[in-house]
Amino acid sequence: MGARQRHILHIDMNAFYCSCHAAAEPHKYRGRPTAVAGSPESRHGVVVTASYEARKYGVRATMTVTEALRQYPSLILIHPDFDLYRTYSRKVFALIREYTPQVQIFSIDECWADVTGSRQFGTPRDIAEQIQHRLRTELGLPCSIGIAPNKFLAKMASDFEKPMGITELWHDQLPKLLWPLPVEQMFGVGRKTAERLHRLGIRTISDLAHANPESLQRYFGKRAFDMVQRANGIDHSEVNPVPEPLKSIGHSITMAEDVVSVDELCTVLLNLSDQVGRRVRKHGLVGRTVQITIRYANRETITRAKTLPAATCVTERIYETARELLLKHRRANRPVRLLGVSLGQLTEPEADAAKPVQLQLFSDEPAADPLLEREHRLKKLNEVTDVLRNKYGEDIVVRGRMLTGHESSQIRNHKIRGTSLQKDNLHDEL
Repeated sequence: MGARQRHILHIDMNAFYCSCHAAAEPHKYRGRPTAVAGSPESRHGVVVTASYEARKYGVRATMTVTEALRQYPSLILIHPDFDLYRTYSRKVFALIREYTPQVQIFSIDECWADVTGSRQFGTPRDIAEQIQHRLRTELGLPCSIGIAPNKFLAKMASDFEKPMGITELWHDQLPKLLWPLPVEQMFGVGRKTAERLHRLGIRTISDLAHANPESLQRYFGKRAFDMVQRANGIDHSEVNPVPEPLKSIGHSITMAEDVVSVDELCTVLLNLSDQVGRRVRKHGLVGRTVQITIRYANRETITRAKTLPAATCVTERIYETARELLLKHRRANRPVRLLGVSLGQLTEPEADAAKPVQLQLFSDEPAADPLLEREHRLKKLNEVTDVLRNKYGEDIVVRGRMLTGHESSQIRNHKIRGTSLQKDNLHDEL
């Protein structure tokens, strides 16, 4: 007897950030052309999300605010409010979990739900319609839903009809609905992969579905087999309600003005390292690889990393390593547009790391291991300041260089800073 066919939903919230503002303040924003973006005076002024009313006038995500206003001068601009988005996101996922515990969060505004065992609520289509209706009436949020036998096809199906669409995609529909699409529209195929596929003469999902995976392996490695399988509608991955272990934690910022000053760049690095350390410690983790990202004014981007001899969660160690990488690899006098810092190879602390460190009793006594003692002292200091900042706010205790009021200090404002992929922030707040 064959395995029972799975029924997977992919729920994708429509224009989520704009929709949250419309739900919270319908008298100001519902049914109106809005866009969530930063200040028009800076490069933070990039459209993150545009409402469907604004899209009718040609306003699109990634446009600068200047471009968007040129497209539609009456556009209503809204500053980001990630506290609001996280609040609505939790409500969305809680509602979906009323139909099945098998819910896998993909980002702040989308998830998969395995409703194979949820027959008491009706057919998969019935469940999708109920979820869509309740999200709209109870939370004021529109969504599109894909229904399919696996996660990949459900994800593809949810993109077919927006806003407020429900689309089913089964294997016998692949030649008509999936295969004619350009390969760059396939979930899991990024821009660089698509460009490489184009060079190989593969332009549609059909081309990929009928390609020889062994011939593609030299270009894509083991990914080649997965890509060809997915193009044929095959995906055996489970809907996993348990969050995957974090592999790395990072932050980046695009400066309003290009920066040449090393001193200013180090201030940015410290503000970034501070928040990386905060999030790593929040999860009770340590990491061994510090990586920085540098994007110059001409958009050339480089990443450089250093693996530490011992794992850490200490902000000062993260910053010092990031600073070392910056000084070593930055091209002198070239204006920098973006800086990023991340800590990778995240693990739980080893048992030995929890053992007490014998500190020197008198200041003139040589430390048995000065570096280990310093790490221990800094870790304890970080833990104390974390408690104070959790209770009284991010700015109650900060390092001297962070008091300059530099724009990178905005990263400590969790209301205006965030991304749709910071899933750890959907479970607990700092």
